[in-house]
Amino acid sequence: MAVEALDTGYSEQRNFHHLVLNATWFGLAMASTSRFLSVYAIHAGATPLQLGLISSLPGIAALLTASLGSWWMQHYSTTVKAVFLPALGLRLSFLLLMVTPFLPREWQPFWLILSTTLPALSEGISSVVFVVMMREAVKDGLITALASRRQVTLNVTLAISMLVCGFWLENTVYPLNYQVMFGAGFIFALMSLWHTMQVKVPLIVRPVAFTGQKRQSVWRSPRFQVVAIAVLLTHISYFSIVPVTPLWLYREFGAGEQFMAFFGLAELAAAALMALFTNQLIQKMGNLNMIALSMLGTAAAALILALTTSINLTLIAAMLTGASWTAASVGLFGYFNENTPIDEMPRYSAAYTQMIYLAVFIGPLLGSGLADSGVNLVLVLLGGAAIRLLAGVLIRLMTLGQGQRLRTVFHFR
Repeated sequence: MAVEALDTGYSEQRNFHHLVLNATWFGLAMASTSRFLSVYAIHAGATPLQLGLISSLPGIAALLTASLGSWWMQHYSTTVKAVFLPALGLRLSFLLLMVTPFLPREWQPFWLILSTTLPALSEGISSVVFVVMMREAVKDGLITALASRRQVTLNVTLAISMLVCGFWLENTVYPLNYQVMFGAGFIFALMSLWHTMQVKVPLIVRPVAFTGQKRQSVWRSPRFQVVAIAVLLTHISYFSIVPVTPLWLYREFGAGEQFMAFFGLAELAAAALMALFTNQLIQKMGNLNMIALSMLGTAAAALILALTTSINLTLIAAMLTGASWTAASVGLFGYFNENTPIDEMPRYSAAYTQMIYLAVFIGPLLGSGLADSGVNLVLVLLGGAAIRLLAGVLIRLMTLGQGQRLRTVFHFR
């Protein structure tokens, strides 16, 4: 993005610090929604399809508004100011979830779907602006390091929050225990937003009218097409069985909130450890190779979940999932950044975000739809393992110069 001046007090070190603390506080807030919301929905009587909708509909809602990110930024002098309202709207989900027990039980699953979907309309804009803001806040050479550090601190604080929440939920009265947890999550999320607002970035310069040739569409860029394919392959395959995993643990092993906390802790501990080494691994093997290998790891994790007869062995699957998906996420973000021109960041960020949300919408419906139609959960998990394996193989083909062939398969023009 072109700039005309820097805000007073601009400091990359200071920005780095606040962006890491943003992830720290949000990690404390996320446990309530990312780890226990599905258990809450199961208690409320949600069907497998409704569990899938809780995971997928926010994706399509965010997809609808992600294209407005560039337009939204043009109404503000900086990306930090532009991110405030949509980021606040996203955080209102915690308050909506708090009122669920006051509704009739038969309405509660639908309210949970609504409570996650409506705030996601703000998330679409917020995500686009936030990615641009991060690129402006630190130099290109620090982006991968920042992403890794944010991932580490997010996982550590999320792990701590999960343990506390798991103990709290198991030893206090339902549904008050969930209401208190969502209320605390809202406060932590506001602290995260405060740190976002402390970031200093360049002023936005309004684009002038082009007198020459029109800019090329993002979707016609061969390099971005490969990025888009990687996003679709990774996110659709990974999220295909995410909503049914808690249901499988609950039905097959009788797992409660406390075990869900340990399951999440195993996943996050491995994720935090992996995040410490992603920079070095990417430098040695490249982003695409990292992503491909990581998807094979997520496939192995799904296979363990499907075939194990011991609840304790599911913790190994959790650790493998956490480490593999963290490596894939960091590698994907790095691959996106190395294939995106800095002066076109708003447009490319919007397209990148839209691809993620589209995949997050499609993926959960695959597994939850099959489970809701009566397919055995073991077969659903095995199917998830198969498509994750396929995703890894296809991404590996892209590293061998098969990008053009894959773009044809995905009908990019």
